[in-house]
Amino acid sequence: QVQLVESGGGLVQAGGSLRLSCAASVRIFSSYTMGWFRQAPGKQRELVATITDIGIRNYEDSVKGRFTISSNNAKNTVSVQMNSLKPEDTAVYYCNLKTPVRDYWGQGTQVTVSS
Repeated sequence: QVQLVESGGGLVQAGGSLRLSCAASVRIFSSYTMGWFRQAPGKQRELVATITDIGIRNYEDSVKGRFTISSNNAKNTVSVQMNSLKPEDTAVYYCNLKTPVRDYWGQGTQVTVSS
């Protein structure tokens, strides 16, 4: 059973920065994609950024140029550096691991950006 352990998040003023990190509890040997999704109150969960095991990155349009995703394949970890944060980035952020077999989700971590 794979567990995703998230860290980071919190409260920051607009224009500030936060870093979210996520570690898988076991080594993943198949091809996979890790990344972050977010869900604001009353809205659907949406993709923020993902990275494949071969380093292909994908970003949601509103975070391009502000967020940077990185990973460590040997440790099965993924992080996202979030700069120039805006109040509209406020949401619960979820770590995701997608394998050929199934998806795994973290518990979620709150990010709140005050104006």
